[in-house]
Amino acid sequence: MRTINRVALPAVAVLALTGLSLPADASPNVTLDQGHVDVIGIAFEDGAFNLHIHDEEHGVEYAPSEVDLVAKPGSEIAVPDNPQYGFLGTPGSRAWVLPQVQDPDLLWPGIGAEEIEPGVFKDDALKVDVIDVTGPADLSVFTTDAFGSPTVLVDSGNGLPDRINTAAGGHLHANWAFEAAGTYKVKVKVCGTLAATGKTVSAVATYIFKVNQ
Repeated sequence: MRTINRVALPAVAVLALTGLSLPADASPNVTLDQGHVDVIGIAFEDGAFNLHIHDEEHGVEYAPSEVDLVAKPGSEIAVPDNPQYGFLGTPGSRAWVLPQVQDPDLLWPGIGAEEIEPGVFKDDALKVDVIDVTGPADLSVFTTDAFGSPTVLVDSGNGLPDRINTAAGGHLHANWAFEAAGTYKVKVKVCGTLAATGKTVSAVATYIFKVNQ
């Protein structure tokens, strides 16, 4: 198992302990806007899931509430004139996409369960359910094949929850597409069935995305 340096306290907690306060215009959150980041990092420790954000570039993990995940203006695209991409909106309309294939100038979002040992969960199976999205428009998560054809994993525009299946030791990259600028809160539930007991365990976390910022 890899050794990870976890962040023990967010900045706002440190300030509270020292008797100081944040400036009125300051954000207490860490901003991640480029590089390899496991947006949904999954660990299982002391009988419970630990859902976190793993900054792969610096080997640091954060609680989801500590981080603003940013889709910069450079992630903006025009929706392709292709019926397969109708889930993103009308052709030519705007969307902001964090890509499946790494672009060094943008956030490269992953879903990672490398910290979970094989055999802990039945068939090593884990379920990642997007259960709620709040924001100015819809969120889609999709993969594209070598020919550019999409496979939609999540589409908040046609109802939630939507499920992404993964496995212990697994790692997935996909396109995360937002259909308007603004702030999104994405609520995720991860669950699995313990191989030893047959008990199903789960955890929920909410992730914050700032789009076109």
